[in-house]
Amino acid sequence: QVPLVESGGGSVQAGGSLRLSCAPTGHTFSDSCMGWFRQAPGKEREGVATIDSDGSITYADSVKGRFSISKDNAKNILYLEMNSLIPEDTAMYYCAADTPYECSNMDYWAFAYWGQGTQVTVSS
Repeated sequence: QVPLVESGGGSVQAGGSLRLSCAPTGHTFSDSCMGWFRQAPGKEREGVATIDSDGSITYADSVKGRFSISKDNAKNILYLEMNSLIPEDTAMYYCAADTPYECSNMDYWAFAYWGQGTQVTVSS
C-alpha cells in the first residue's frame, strides 16, 4: 500500500495557480517531517518545501514567495499552494514523510515514505 497519495496536479498557463494535496493512507505521520519534492525529466529530485512536526517551514529559494506549504493536523493532510507558476515549475511533484536528521535540509534521500506523484505542467 502506498503510504501517501497526492492529488491536485494539472496543466496551467504561466502565472496560474494550483493546489496540491497529500493524504496518508495508514500512518498519520503526525510526528514526522513532511515535504514536497519535484523531479523534472532528466533532472535530480529536489526539495520544494518541508514542514517539521513543530511547524517549522523551509522553502527552496526558487519557490519562495510563490509557494506555500501547510498541514491540516486534524485531517493529516499536507497542502502545497502554488501561485505565479512558471514553466520551470513543470515536474512530477511528490509528497514525502519521515524523521530525517534535519527536516530543513530537504534531502530527498532521507525520506522513506513517498507518494506516487502528481504531474504539474506549466505552459508559457
